[in-house]
Amino acid sequence: MKLRLALEEKQLDLRVRDRLLAEGKLSKEEVKKFLETLPDEAANAVPLDHEENSNLQ
Repeated sequence: MKLRLALEEKQLDLRVRDRLLAEGKLSKEEVKKFLETLPDEAANAVPLDHEENSNLQ
């Protein structure tokens, strides 16, 4: 059971999803259903300071 769930999650991984859509192994409807189940985390967002991040490079 855990393996099946892990494989389902991998199909919807952003890095794999587009390839599976192009190959017809995943439908746009399946992606839409998955995205609708994700919680809204906007309240947890933290603004980034561009100048602070440029010092890291």
